[in-house]
Amino acid sequence: MNHLFYCPPGKATIYSSKNPGLAWIVAYFEHLLRIKLRSRMLTNDKVEDLRQETFIRVIAALRREGGVRQPERFGAFVNSICNNVLLEYYRTSARNQPMEDSHLEIPDKVLDLEGMLVTKQSSEHVRRILEGMPRRDRDLLRAIFLEEKDKDVVCREFAVDRDYLRVLLHRAKDKFKVLYERGQLGVAHRAVH
Repeated sequence: MNHLFYCPPGKATIYSSKNPGLAWIVAYFEHLLRIKLRSRMLTNDKVEDLRQETFIRVIAALRREGGVRQPERFGAFVNSICNNVLLEYYRTSARNQPMEDSHLEIPDKVLDLEGMLVTKQSSEHVRRILEGMPRRDRDLLRAIFLEEKDKDVVCREFAVDRDYLRVLLHRAKDKFKVLYERGQLGVAHRAVH
């Protein structure tokens, strides 16, 4: 058999010189498809397999009656067939991927005791920090973050405008942050000693 282009051993080929129309299609689109498929970071063998599968489907469509409805868009037709072949390859290769160990460790949705304990400890820690803060800062942080009151309501309760509320809130958050970090250092210090 006289081949115009390389065909991997053991594969049927469509690249025969007996059909010049098919040879022209292959010659024209071969390089373009190779560029497209190589840009997907596939191995050379896989690029050749996908390229040949694309040509097989294109030629099968050409041989069917009504297979190519708009010949003026033949390039887009070949490109869309290549896209479909590529998507099928991705789908089948994703199906054959082994699952990671993290998939096997699905948390129990019924009762997360560890999560509840951490949440309870965190809320207790925040409550202790708030108790150690000045009354105005504590009340402001509770109103905005814990009770989620509207800022206009908080402004009326504290008898301040929105701009000064922003300043008070910033200062209170800074004080909270300092106390929180001090508490974290104390926990780390106790863990080391």
